[in-house]
This record gives sequence, structure tokens and C-alpha cells, in this order.
Amino acid sequence: MNTDGGERDWYAKAGVRRDPRRLLRDELRSGRLYFPPALIPYGAHPLVRALPARAQEALAARHLFQYLGFTTHFETQVVNRATQLIATGGCGVDITADARLDAFRIYCDEGYHALYSFDVIRQIADACGVEPVPYVFTPFRAALDAIGAEALPGQPVLAQLLQVVVFETLVTAILSEVPKDERVLGVVRQTVRDHARDEGWHHAFFAGFFRELWAQNSPAQRVRIARCLPRLIRSSLLPDLRPVRAMLSIAGLGAAQVEEVVADCYGRAGDQRGTRVAARHALRLFEETGVLAVEGARGAFHAAGLLTDGKEGVG
Repeated sequence: MNTDGGERDWYAKAGVRRDPRRLLRDELRSGRLYFPPALIPYGAHPLVRALPARAQEALAARHLFQYLGFTTHFETQVVNRATQLIATGGCGVDITADARLDAFRIYCDEGYHALYSFDVIRQIADACGVEPVPYVFTPFRAALDAIGAEALPGQPVLAQLLQVVVFETLVTAILSEVPKDERVLGVVRQTVRDHARDEGWHHAFFAGFFRELWAQNSPAQRVRIARCLPRLIRSSLLPDLRPVRAMLSIAGLGAAQVEEVVADCYGRAGDQRGTRVAARHALRLFEETGVLAVEGARGAFHAAGLLTDGKEGVG
């Protein structure tokens, strides 16, 4: 793994080293949005649009809280669970001391991302009077872990490493679109921009780490890894609908209406093209390292909707 300049750049450029605390200014009265409407899947649904304006506004705030809350949990419970194994030498992959130092730096970054995500939730909730929906992350993490337990029985560490490689090489619209939408609260745009800047370096680190992991595994193990990866990608990109249902219910929709909205807005949550777009960098990494050349791998990625006509890309 090439870590040249990592120490110098991190101490000068990492958000935890250089960014100020992002604060909510007097923007709520100006009509600024909590989140880009196009990124709230149910925001334009007729049943939601029929709700009182205040209920719609609270729903948008809770959607933001859910995004930031998920970030807080995922960074601490999934990303840093694997990153600390890399940093402390417990990952089973032979990497340099410099790479381990970089992993410690990323561990600090991810903890900071969790901290400021929770900080922004509290600032906005206190200011607008809308409380977040209580969120239990355990079922989402358990679903990821179950994939690893099935595909890589008895190898939880390897499964956890693959989880972080997949997630850190995915590219979702939120990190790129939220900072550009000047209608959105400044504290939200700044926080997401800070996160996106750090994630560019993290992507490069975990792509390099995967190359080492892949090279150091046996052919038989590579087959198991290759067949696990597409399921991890799909699971990482599927929305957690439990808090969505809770938010819609609190907004005033009845049980049947909630299910109608969920079916209409998330019935195509596995939209294959959108999934391929988000996974395009991960797919390129797996193509370049030879993952897709492993027996049965290309078929598994194709069956998961991640390839078209047997090729990588968005189709």
C-alpha cells in the first residue's frame, strides 16, 4: 500500500485537524431546507403532500436526522469496527506500519464524523423543536453480518473487512449533491462537504487495502470472497425502512397509508441502474483486481443487478 504523504497531508488537511465546529446560524426563519427534496424519496408522494405544512416540515427534519443518525452508527459500529482491526494489526492482512498509522488516522476521522453528525442533529432538533425518531441500528448491522456468516463461515474478521471496503468505495448522491444545494441549511451543507472531503482519501486507502487483502488470499478463499461482495453491496445500499415507517406514522399517516407510501416510493429501492451508479468505483476496483474473473463471480454480480450484459458499468 502506498501511503506516501499520508502523515503530512492528514495533519494538515483532515477535518478533525482543521475544520471548525459547524454551527446552526439563524437560518430556520429564512425558509432554508433541511434536506434536498429530490433526495427524500417519499417527499413528493400525494399522501405526504396532503399533510399539513408543519407535518411535512417535521418529516423533512426527521429525514435529515435519520441520515445523520445512520452515519453516526455506521461509522462507529461498522467502519471503525474493521478499521481498528487494521490499525492494531488484528486484521490478518500483512500491511506496513505506515498503512497501520493511516488506519489509526481514519479511525479518528470516522469518530469525528460520528461526533459532528450527532452534534448537528442536536443543534437543529433543539432549534426547531422536532425530536429525532429513536433509531436502533442493530438490525441493519445484523443483516450485514449475516451475509458474512453465510458466505464466510467462521471468518467474522474477514467479513467485517469486506463490509468496510465495500462501503468506503461506494459513492452515493448525498455526499455530492447536498453541499451544492444552496436552499439547504448551511450547517448541513458544510457538514456533508467536510465528510465528503475526508471520504476521498478513505476511498483510496481502502481500495489499496483490498488489493493487499485479495493478493494474500488463496484461490479457494477468493471464490468465497467474490461471491460475498455483491450481496454486501446490495445490502449496504438498501434503505432501512423501519425508521421510514416510524417517521411517516408520526407525521400523521395511518398504517395502510404508510405501507402505500413505502410501496410506491421504495418498491424500486433496488433499482438496478441506481445501484450500479453508486457501486461504480467498487466495481472498477473488483474488475481491476481480478475479482470478476473468479469462477462464478461475474454471474453473482450480474444476478445482483450490478453488471449489465456481463460487463461492469451503469448500462
